[in-house]
Amino acid sequence: MNDSLTDSSDRVEAIAEQRSGPGIIVLSSSMQLLHMNRQAAELCRQINAAENTTGGNAKAAHGVLPTALTELCAEIVKALQVRTEAKDWEQFELKRLAGNAKQQVLLRGFGLPDRGGIQQARLVITMEEVGRRQNVSTEQAKERFQLTNREQAVVEHLAKGWTNKEIANALQITEQTVKEHIKHIMRKTNATTRTGILAQIFRA
Repeated sequence: MNDSLTDSSDRVEAIAEQRSGPGIIVLSSSMQLLHMNRQAAELCRQINAAENTTGGNAKAAHGVLPTALTELCAEIVKALQVRTEAKDWEQFELKRLAGNAKQQVLLRGFGLPDRGGIQQARLVITMEEVGRRQNVSTEQAKERFQLTNREQAVVEHLAKGWTNKEIANALQITEQTVKEHIKHIMRKTNATTRTGILAQIFRA
């Protein structure tokens, strides 16, 4: 019995080694760092390097946490004052893109409220590199779901957490046209939300 448990944990370890999972950071509401996994530390280094090469905020180089991440945390703390119940965060998260055009990192943040008040609340940030893996996925999705070139471009921008307006500006089309594309993509992927589209496109 113990042997099979060891085998299974070895298999999990081997799979985990092959896949670079998301970076995970947990902070207190006063921005004290409580937990940061290895992937998050690596992505923070990447963002800081990218921010510095693009003339970003100079103080990003000295602190562990990049400017984009601390700004996102400040937004979560503000939201925690309104969203005081755990259920308020079930369908809600804050997103931000960090880094530069070559090395983009998608930050997703949400709060864990506490009955003891905001001082006891926690902030959770997940970090994921946007790029190579997603480009492969969107190529495969294009074939699997019969997406047009324009629909594939919309999906790539959705994956970066962009709004309809940002996508419209990037593709030089109207927001209404973006909405139409998203509607078509939903129909083709059998999804009912933007998140649902991404779940279909990027599922393993």
